[in-house]
Order: sequence, then structure tokens, then C-alpha cells
Amino acid sequence: MPRAAGRREHSFRHGAVAGTSGPRSGFPARGRGSGRSVVSRLLITAARDEIMNISKFAIPEVIFGQGSIKALGQCALRLGARRVLIVSDPGLAQVGWVEKLFDLLEEAGLTWTYFDNVSSNPRDYQVHQGAERYIEDQADVIIALGGGSPMDTAKGIGIIAGNGGCISDYEGANRIMRPLPPMIFIPSTCGSGSDTTQYCIVTDIGRQVKMSIISRSLVPNVSIIDPSLLLTKSLELIIAAAIDALSHAIESYVSKLASPFTETLALQAIGIIMQNLKPAVESRSIQHLEQLAIASTAAGMSFSNAGLGVAHALAHSLGGIYDTLHGLVHPILLPAVMRFNLPACQEKMARIGKIVCGPRFSSGRELAHRCIDELASFFLQFGVPVRMREILPDTSKLESIARMACRDACALTNPRDASWEDLLGICQEAW
Repeated sequence: MPRAAGRREHSFRHGAVAGTSGPRSGFPARGRGSGRSVVSRLLITAARDEIMNISKFAIPEVIFGQGSIKALGQCALRLGARRVLIVSDPGLAQVGWVEKLFDLLEEAGLTWTYFDNVSSNPRDYQVHQGAERYIEDQADVIIALGGGSPMDTAKGIGIIAGNGGCISDYEGANRIMRPLPPMIFIPSTCGSGSDTTQYCIVTDIGRQVKMSIISRSLVPNVSIIDPSLLLTKSLELIIAAAIDALSHAIESYVSKLASPFTETLALQAIGIIMQNLKPAVESRSIQHLEQLAIASTAAGMSFSNAGLGVAHALAHSLGGIYDTLHGLVHPILLPAVMRFNLPACQEKMARIGKIVCGPRFSSGRELAHRCIDELASFFLQFGVPVRMREILPDTSKLESIARMACRDACALTNPRDASWEDLLGICQEAW
């Protein structure tokens, strides 16, 4: 079976550089005893600061624009494809997009096998079934068409096809040791960002946990982003996806691992969504939908490299227990999470506030607080749930949700450390 050109898994510890064992490595003591000159100490301090500021930025090849889906055949051939596995869902088959893929692959002289057993929150057993299909049908490239669910399923299939075992073996960060098959992703929504990211979210049915799997290997080779696909999506899915992208942008902007690269993309995404979501819903014009696709891509690139926060940790926990639609959890959680994080990132919240509210307030503190209130009002315009009691039957599971979220990988990069009691408090505020 042809293999992917070697995409290697790199372990990266923020603040560490290959070949160093600590902040003093490479800087031998000079002079008598352990004393150093003032200049020497300043140089060492500067070098340490430089090491701490090192960041990485991983993205796929991106092909963007109306009609860009037509590039699929050539992209697959360039990756060495002969027989591809297409992962999608019945909804996209019904509106004709899956058949469009079949036609494009046939024009390129390629054969395919098709897997569509994908739930809105992909299950572990579905990933294993897809991996069996990939291996049994001797596929050599994976193509995913859809929102986050088909794309995360495709990533899980790639993990098992390239590494074996069970998908739960790879929960957490940097546990994938072997290359995955080449992957081409075609997003049909404007929110999940899975087509550009190092994340894969799969539900462990036995534990009722949405597992976060994070690895450089999960960034697809190619992302083909054709805004025309958004024309066939329901308004509910457009709203849910765009709000998910907005949450990606806000959480990655204030993340502990944010960098100048991710911050720029995150702020751009916030501005585009705030300006274009309402007119996109009202008119469904391709121009506004295209802007939402741009924002989703920018937010995905940002959070893939900076991480997320406790809003997503709680959303994953909710999805694992109650199978909630991921995008519609964020209007409920995000304001309460932002209030919790405010003491740790007031200046950044104020910058978000300038985009959300405009330059109407001179005080950074006032702007940061007003930003949260404005976002809550923004969500109300779309008729989505804004209180947790609207989607859950009772409060009996809140402690379990909080405890589970505290162990989620997304909580690690939240700007303010949070205990499970803190997360329970957020849930109670959002109730």
C-alpha cells in the first residue's frame, strides 16, 4: 500500500529548543567560580527570553475560492492517489456534493471507496469501521467532505490506518508516532476549522468522553475551501458553525500559547464574523458566506497553533455526555468563560472589545466588560440557546461535566488556571 511522504511527528515543549537540556545549556560559566560579568548575565537572560518566545506555526496547503473544488483530482494525483477513501455524510450526499466528488475523481482517472457512517459527534467505533474500510479496500489517500464530524472521522481513520491500535490510544497531545496517509479536506461549513488544524475530536462511547487528540500529523496535506458549498447549508448550521469559529478566535487570542501569528489571525476572524454573520443569515449571499469561510480558516489556523480554553473543554464534556450540537454550546458558555478569564487578560479583552463595540469607551476595563455584554446581545439576535437550562434537563450532571472538562487538553492553554470547582461555577452562572 503506498504510504504518505514522510510527515513526521514532532514533540514540541513551549520554551524548549532541540539540543538544550535547560536554560543554561550552551552557556558555560566563565571566570572564577560561578561568577559572571554583568554583560554575560545580560546575554544569558536575553537568550533565555528569546527561547521562551519561540513558537511554531503549522498549516496545510490551502486552495481557496468559488469553484476551487474542481482542483480535487489534481491534488489527489499529486499525492500519489490511485484509490481514495471518501469520508462524508448522508446529508451532503442528498444535496449532490458527494456525487460531484465522484465525477471529479473519475475525470482524473481515479477509483474510490465511500464511507458515510458518521454522526454529528463522531464515535470511536465509527472511526474503527472506517479504518477497516480503508485497509480492506486498499485505499491510499483519504478525502473528507463535510463539517467537523466527517473531517474528524477521517483524521481518526488516518491515525488507525497509519499507527494501528484503538483511537483512544492517542488521546492527548503528541502520541502519534508514525505518518498518516495523505489527506485532502473539503469543508462544507464555516466553523469547525478541522481542515486546517492539529486537532481531532472523537467520542469514546464507553466513557461518554469527547477525546481531544492533538498532533502535527493531523494537519491535512491540502485544504480545499470552496464557499459555494455553504449555499446548501441550513441557517441553523451556518449560525452554529460561525459562532464556533468566533469562539475559536476569541479563545486562541487569549491563550497562553498565543503568538503574533495567531493573534493577528484571531482578531481578523473576530472582525469578519461580527460584520458578516447577520447579513449572511439575512441574505445568504455568496459574498457574505465567503467572508465567513475566510474567518473560519483564519480562526482555525489560530487555534491550531495557539490552543483553546475552558469554553471548548466544557463544550467537549457536554457533547460527550449529552451529544449536544457543538456550535450551539458556545453562545451559552462563552460570556461566562470570558468573565472568568477577565482578570488574567483584561488588555486582550479590551482589544476584542474595540472590534465588538467600536472605540466608544476610553477605559480598557470598561471596554473589556462591555465586550462580553455586547457578545451576549449579539448571540440573542440569532435565536440560539443562551442558557444551559435550555439544552439540559437538569443540573444533576454539572459536577461531572466540570470534572471531565478539567482534564480536557483544551483547558491547559486557558489564560487563567481553572479547577473543576471554577468550571462548575461557570456552568452555574450559565445555567
